[in-house]
Amino acid sequence: MTLPEPQYCVRLAGSDADLRAAQRLRYTVFVEELGAGGDLVDHANRLEQDRFDPYFDHLLLVDEARCAPDHVVGVYRLLRQDQARRAGQFYSEDEYDLDVLKASGRPLLELGRSCLHPDYRGGMGMYHLWHALAAYVEAHGIEILFGVASFHGTDIERLAAPLSMLHHRHLAPPDLRVRARAAGAVAMNRVASQALDRRAAMLAVPALIKAYLRLGGFVGQDAYLDRAFNTTDVCLILDVARMNESQRAIYTRKVRA
Repeated sequence: MTLPEPQYCVRLAGSDADLRAAQRLRYTVFVEELGAGGDLVDHANRLEQDRFDPYFDHLLLVDEARCAPDHVVGVYRLLRQDQARRAGQFYSEDEYDLDVLKASGRPLLELGRSCLHPDYRGGMGMYHLWHALAAYVEAHGIEILFGVASFHGTDIERLAAPLSMLHHRHLAPPDLRVRARAAGAVAMNRVASQALDRRAAMLAVPALIKAYLRLGGFVGQDAYLDRAFNTTDVCLILDVARMNESQRAIYTRKVRA
């Protein structure tokens, strides 16, 4: 079936119905497509949810040309420090020690649960989300963005080359270098730099992680095995002050609907 030309708008969720639409899309992507699970996943109603959802802002990419209720075709979860205090922690603190970021005194924003409907990948949808995210960052005076991003599966040897490439070429500087918690930590430095086929390694890196690297993002120390979500996670950190002009242009340029 040929879909009509997308008519995009991006907005924050403003109702329970909006949140459920985001959770339905997350269920499609994370549970049905990628095999994730969790104690609070509602399989009967096809909702991927957790205890943190009430504390996050949920950025929604809406295709107004698509019939409701599945017109939400992209989502991002956004958690500022004041929201994290109410939640008791940042979501990714279960996997990473964030003390180096929290001690910086700089305004932080955690990103998570980013996904697009399969029909909208490879198009302009993510750029619309990024532009809205840039406006949110500016409005709240955010200086450091971070969050976990994932490789599918937990076979660490299969991921040895891309993880090693991230370690050798994109490891965060000490003032941003968060560390994976021991319970699930696995070393990323598994293949010597001189032994890497860098092109093949980069091809194995998921598109979302590559997008953050193009923006000047770094990765934290070690990966983390999230067996409930069937993923190998890395913590991405983006310092707005370190972005150069070409990187800012990718992140902030306006896109047509």
